[in-house]
Amino acid sequence: MFKKLMKLKAEPIHWHQFTRKHDAIFRSLGKEMSIGVLSVSTLLNATPASAAAEMAIDADNYATSDEKTESATDADVDSVITLESMEVVASRIPMPASKAVRLVQVINRKEIEASSAQSVNDLLKLSAGVDVRQRGGFGIQTDIGVNGGNSDQLTVLLNGVNITNPHTGHLTVDLPVNVDDIERIEILEGGASRVYGSSAFSGAINIVTRSGKRNSVNAILMAGSYGTWGGNANGTIISKNFSNRISAGHTESDGNCNNDFTKSNIYWQGAFSSTLLDVKTQAGFSTMNYGANTFYGTGSKTQYEENRRIITSIQAEYKGKVHILPQVYWNRSLDHYVWTRSNPEAYQNFHQTNVYGANISAYTTWALGKTAMGFEYRSENILSTRLGKEIQDGKSYKVPNHDEYYKYKDSRSNYGLYLEHDILLDNISISLGVLANKNTSVDGGMKLYPGIDVSWKLTEGIRVYGSFNQSLRTPTFTDLYYDGPGLKGYANLKPEKSTDYSVGINYGNRLISAQLKGFYRKGTDMIDWVKVKGENIHTTANSDIDDIGAEALVRLNFANEYGAKSFIQNITFSYCYNYKYRVNEEQAELYVSQLQFLRHKFVTSLNHRIVSHLTAQWDMQLKNRNGSFFNAVTEQEQKYGTFANLDLRLNWAEPKYDLYISLNNVLNHKYYDIANVEQPGIWVMGGVKIKY
Repeated sequence: MFKKLMKLKAEPIHWHQFTRKHDAIFRSLGKEMSIGVLSVSTLLNATPASAAAEMAIDADNYATSDEKTESATDADVDSVITLESMEVVASRIPMPASKAVRLVQVINRKEIEASSAQSVNDLLKLSAGVDVRQRGGFGIQTDIGVNGGNSDQLTVLLNGVNITNPHTGHLTVDLPVNVDDIERIEILEGGASRVYGSSAFSGAINIVTRSGKRNSVNAILMAGSYGTWGGNANGTIISKNFSNRISAGHTESDGNCNNDFTKSNIYWQGAFSSTLLDVKTQAGFSTMNYGANTFYGTGSKTQYEENRRIITSIQAEYKGKVHILPQVYWNRSLDHYVWTRSNPEAYQNFHQTNVYGANISAYTTWALGKTAMGFEYRSENILSTRLGKEIQDGKSYKVPNHDEYYKYKDSRSNYGLYLEHDILLDNISISLGVLANKNTSVDGGMKLYPGIDVSWKLTEGIRVYGSFNQSLRTPTFTDLYYDGPGLKGYANLKPEKSTDYSVGINYGNRLISAQLKGFYRKGTDMIDWVKVKGENIHTTANSDIDDIGAEALVRLNFANEYGAKSFIQNITFSYCYNYKYRVNEEQAELYVSQLQFLRHKFVTSLNHRIVSHLTAQWDMQLKNRNGSFFNAVTEQEQKYGTFANLDLRLNWAEPKYDLYISLNNVLNHKYYDIANVEQPGIWVMGGVKIKY
């Protein structure tokens, strides 16, 4: 109706400001409006280009009229977002990506569909700053670190809800979602405790699931090497202000060398949206049974493990003059580990962790900028046959579905108060804040962890960044209490503390996205598994360890410049360098184990058309890992060294279905990411996706 009335003598206004306000006021001008929009594939295109770099692209190049937007296909509608709604996660206060105070790496939906990834872990391999060490394929028990950090020093969030596992980082990325459920993955590198709480020591990864814009049903069936087969399905129902999406999946494989697995999951998310109130809920369950090979030691080649996980949360946002955002969540994890698969009773562990959390925050805009404050509470509890303090209260806690009882338990609570103020000027953005944190397992009162992030727009398309942040991390229950073959925790570990500095610059236009970043982390009381001279076992100990590094990324977006029919759609080159060292010379001499970390990682990705609807995605990683291990087969010390991995996906896309073939480790190269766990050779999978 509006268009018909205004069509005669319409004088378009091209609006490119970023605002959180509705556009009703502009309609009152009596003009035909053309509000710039960017698709996710434009803004956050493929192998992680930073959101801030992509946002520097002139919005005029992508502006579409109301008529064009209305005629878009359903798939296009799913991937289109307005500029005013695009926000990044680098601070406590939502802000437009054009004003971002830190570099945020984003893997978007277009990249996910193009890649050969079978799991979230495979997707994260495409970021040069992320270290992915996995036991086998399909994301079966994977350790993920950022910028030289390990899996215990990373906060993982699902739609903004902290799902980090206090038992051990090995289990943090056991997720109830399929790759097809994921809209994008946001990677914030470097200390982020004042943004995401105490566990965001070396960075944070936020996995954002797809909400759906229309009623739909999708199904995927797949099969391939090592007797692997499976599938997943999802459906979305939209009704007025409500939306619901449910998905389920199952995959199993014969594996090789005791690497078989069976995994299943189900996930639901619901949402209510109105002018003043948004409410989001989610619930998920995942189960995995798998042969663990020699993951925890070389004394047994038939180790076995079972994991169960439940994730639930509800969060809301009141969108008045003062925005109020409450959040409540509960996560449960069950773990059963067996040393000898054929004789479980000889040596087995049972663990149950429960995490309860509640957050409430508020922010408002006033004359001097945006101010936020909030309170966080998180309770972490464990029942175990091995980890914790011996149960002496006379109570008995039975292991579910087993004739066993937990003998140990422990619990701790974390309280956080934060205050942040953001100043957003035409060319300069400043975010400064502080986290006051108290953990019941740590002596002393509230401790302060401040930080400041600054970005400055030099010219159109060029922005520089600088950050200073202090962070902390409490030890995992495994760090404190583990007692097994060759490994022993230390109950009096101190929490880790760090001071992070980083500087960076990025550039973006239609064709090129580029960024360069340098970082330095001064670590105090860092937790490491070491072997003291004269001892036969590895123990956890505090050590002062510093980390210095640099990261670079260049992306050529040929599809943006030459259109969708360009032979080469895009090509990306990224590289990250890390160097970690013990500051204390006495500690360096005392600890005989070497630090294990990715010293070099180079990633390149190429997406190109072949014919008609057929495209190809090539992903290559070249990694050099510092450190060595005793090879149980050769009985010699072996360096991790340098190795390369090449993946390929061929995809034929039609409106109602996709056909694909993916080849992981095309060169069939055998290598080690984890001591004595040889990675599988070439893994071929084929599948079909049906879209309705």
